[in-house]
Amino acid sequence: MARIDSVLSKVFQESASELVFETGTTALIRNGDRERPVYREPLSSPQILGLFAEIAPDGYSASLATQGSTRFDYRSPSGTVEIVLERVGASVRAVIQPRGRGAAPDQEGAFGSGFDPFAPAGRSMPGVGIAPTPPPAPVPEHSQIQIAQAPAPKPVVPVVFGADPRAMMEQLLLLMLERKASDLHLTSHAPVMLRVDGDMVSVPEYGTLQPDRLQAALWSIAPERNQREWTEIHDTDFAHETEKARFRVNVFADRMGIGAVLRQIPNEILTAEKMGLSPAILDLCFLSKGLVLVTGPTGSGKSTTLAAMIDYINRYRSDHIITIEDPVEFVHQNQRCLVNQREIGVHTGSFKNALRAALREDPDIILVGELRDLETISIAIETAETGHLVFGTLHTNTAPSTIDRIIDQFPPDRQEQIRTMLSESLKGVIAQTLCKKIGGGRAAAQEVLIANNAIANMIREGKTFQIPSLMQTGRAQGMVTMNDALFDLVKRGLVEPAEAYKKAVARTELKAMLERAGHTVDPAAEK
Repeated sequence: MARIDSVLSKVFQESASELVFETGTTALIRNGDRERPVYREPLSSPQILGLFAEIAPDGYSASLATQGSTRFDYRSPSGTVEIVLERVGASVRAVIQPRGRGAAPDQEGAFGSGFDPFAPAGRSMPGVGIAPTPPPAPVPEHSQIQIAQAPAPKPVVPVVFGADPRAMMEQLLLLMLERKASDLHLTSHAPVMLRVDGDMVSVPEYGTLQPDRLQAALWSIAPERNQREWTEIHDTDFAHETEKARFRVNVFADRMGIGAVLRQIPNEILTAEKMGLSPAILDLCFLSKGLVLVTGPTGSGKSTTLAAMIDYINRYRSDHIITIEDPVEFVHQNQRCLVNQREIGVHTGSFKNALRAALREDPDIILVGELRDLETISIAIETAETGHLVFGTLHTNTAPSTIDRIIDQFPPDRQEQIRTMLSESLKGVIAQTLCKKIGGGRAAAQEVLIANNAIANMIREGKTFQIPSLMQTGRAQGMVTMNDALFDLVKRGLVEPAEAYKKAVARTELKAMLERAGHTVDPAAEK
């Protein structure tokens, strides 16, 4: 018995004209000018889609996850109904109208426990309790949603996915977009998790994910090459695109089974103007040659900043841009520039191979998604020296530590040579971190190092420990230390002092800056 059957039995019992589901509201039974709520809580789009995916005819489940209108008939135990479901953007509206009456079924309240969101339709799973017709009937103690007329704690409204794995995956991605999450975490035998404004948030109403159903859902969007790669080494990366966004997908295995993390990449590139990139950063986009690095921890927005810079170049220069990524994240359309985007494992074998090949492809600008190893770093520096503008990323927290990280990648007998090469080729480093904004969302704190003659001398002489002092005296050239960037966010009222303190590397200095400005750092942030 489908979960919606209990609701439909009420529709036929009351001779109602229609049953309406709409994103953000509770379901309503309408009879002429009268209407009453079915559930106590409003429903989300995935919850509505889950109900109808369970009863959709063969071939219709996938269409529920696409934009537009879907119409079909459903024969419930109480009678036949016509269902019209429309999707516009992230919103869903479904109207159900009775067509014929069947035998009255036995009434049911809840549908048990042990909900499995990836269970095929027809398995026992909990549903959403319905509001009975007046007078209200007693509600079983195990009902997960109390009747609308009775006081109740906040209910759990589980979503049932249909048997179509692709539809399941699309519903999860829709949930991610609705919650404005940056990441979706899927782990076998664990609940769905989202990262919202930097925090991990559980979605318990989705129950625990079963390995076989989770793998089927992931394989519905994974290219065959990545499925084979995961089978061989239990790790793979690829990109998936929908109408609303692109997603960077990493599929892995752990002790519980298959798992995945999906990072949201908006279809629309955030422009340099909207990001508020400083003039010093924009000046780096007009260099004819050199190495420019964007650094920061995982999830700090490096890809977003790089995409904004490449977009800026694309709009204001007339050059040939080659990007080498794993996978391709932001898609750049040709504007004033010709843009070739190559994906590791799809269009080329590795970063170092693609970087070598790029030199024979008449590039002006090369973006290397990640400087992962010594050889790739070495080729990138050589490429910057030979008259090309090279952009790359590293996982370092500050601009000075980025220089040390690069030099330390090389054996001692080569480090002096690399210092000399780096002092000549490095033009700028942007180190950034994301802070929670007051009122929701996140703001980027960006440290900016411009490699002027004084900085180049410090690199060549191995005196990188003096670079922070030079950055403070180089503010007129657009240099910004991380503490200055964090302090500015607090000063502008975007970030709490405690949040800035937690994100700082030089915490003692930032605390002193905040206290001189009259701010008090939350003692809990110091732990």
